[in-house]
Amino acid sequence: MSVFLLLPVAILLRVSLSEPRFEQPPYSDLFALAESGRWAFEGTLQAWRWLLEDPTYRDALLGSLTMASLTTTACLLLALPMAWAIARAPLGWRTPLLLAVILPFWTSFLIRVYAWIGLLKPEGLINAALMATGLIEQPLLILHSNAAVLIGMTYAYLPFMILPLYATFSRLDEDQLQAAADLGATPWQTFWRISLPLAWPGAVAGCLLVFIPAMGEFVVPDLLGGPESYMLGTALWNEFFRNADWPTASALALTMLVVLLAPLALLQRLQRRDEVVS
Repeated sequence: MSVFLLLPVAILLRVSLSEPRFEQPPYSDLFALAESGRWAFEGTLQAWRWLLEDPTYRDALLGSLTMASLTTTACLLLALPMAWAIARAPLGWRTPLLLAVILPFWTSFLIRVYAWIGLLKPEGLINAALMATGLIEQPLLILHSNAAVLIGMTYAYLPFMILPLYATFSRLDEDQLQAAADLGATPWQTFWRISLPLAWPGAVAGCLLVFIPAMGEFVVPDLLGGPESYMLGTALWNEFFRNADWPTASALALTMLVVLLAPLALLQRLQRRDEVVS
């Protein structure tokens, strides 16, 4: 199993140590036969130096970290009451409510993003509704901004937060909730002091399911964002397919991989600590 993980990483590392070439494959060889008849190493750190020196990539990394963190936070805040409501709903309503959460996956992701363009544009439905109610006099310039990217990414990844939280809430011990109610706890106190702490595993799983793909998102920033919405996924796409600079793209991919390993390592550490405590 580890071979399928390490082999792509090794390939990315090998390409990142090459120089871009206008040929197939579009990168240089690491070893070349010298005049002496010996193989000489001709690798270079040019791609890595480019990443460190060019502020565009640093801004893309910071932008991805910021947008992924905001998206994860927004999804968590929205998913907590929604997952709790579905878990506490009558049995006959749970399946339709879960289907409503999963239903967007049955349509094309690209079509759903394009739908948000129609909603967020100056003459779109959201601005029309706000102007009709008298809340605003001029259309809000939401489209092609970081706000539009946050809205689109929150919408896209919200089900990934709801489902693990629902699975956790649905397995809560009813006796503990009933005991809290018998002792005079209000529904809010029961949720805040009993249900929410017990939902920690589902919340962590949901945060990882949202944060990791959000770091590499490029469709939503490309369609809904503006020049300030440049993220790592967009930079990767540009280097691979527009600039044909595979070494720089490989270095970017490895950088993203290292960044994403940090929350996974933190999760394992927290799990080991909980096992020791229990």
